[in-house]
Amino acid sequence: MTLLKKWVVLVGVVVGFGMGLGGEVKAEMSKWKVDYDHSTVGFQVVHMVVSKTNGKFTEYSGTVVMDPEAQEFQTIEAVIQTASVTTDHQKRDDHLRSPDFFDSKTFPTMTYQMTSYKKMGDQYAAQGELTLLGVTKPITLIGTFNGVAQDPWGNTRAGFTAEGTINRKDFGMKFSKLLDNGGLMVGDEVKIKLEIEVIKEKPIEKVKP
Repeated sequence: MTLLKKWVVLVGVVVGFGMGLGGEVKAEMSKWKVDYDHSTVGFQVVHMVVSKTNGKFTEYSGTVVMDPEAQEFQTIEAVIQTASVTTDHQKRDDHLRSPDFFDSKTFPTMTYQMTSYKKMGDQYAAQGELTLLGVTKPITLIGTFNGVAQDPWGNTRAGFTAEGTINRKDFGMKFSKLLDNGGLMVGDEVKIKLEIEVIKEKPIEKVKP
């Protein structure tokens, strides 16, 4: 075999190991953690038919395994502390923590886990499972990947915006009062509104013996 042929074979082997199915380069997956100081896990629900009440959760954790350059995602997971719900109204927040709504003493957390996703132009449709009040139901989040940036402290950050809708009664949250006009005091449909910033985990440096 000539030197040229050997070089062609070597290049072919290297390229072959670096390619995935369909001739695409394999994604370099890495783990990212949610920065709750710069994220918002919020919701919106209709109140007395004529207005909308906004709320959010202040305590949560989450991880994303992804390759931002290829814009490919492996896992998205989150755990939210239900007692951290706030609508900037103490009496209402206490009611939301009660058995009428989140029942935070019995169900201190709700969880989300992505099961699949597909790209739709500049957006993504993420299929996942939401567990609330001990009930697990499928949920679709429509999101946008906002890109990657380096902060002044050497961290790599990325951001997402996503929205979805659930029916709270599907999870057993059945509290309701009818108004004189026949409408509900609290709407059944809850809109989920997410602004998420994540930080790439740095590799652990091995200590030399």
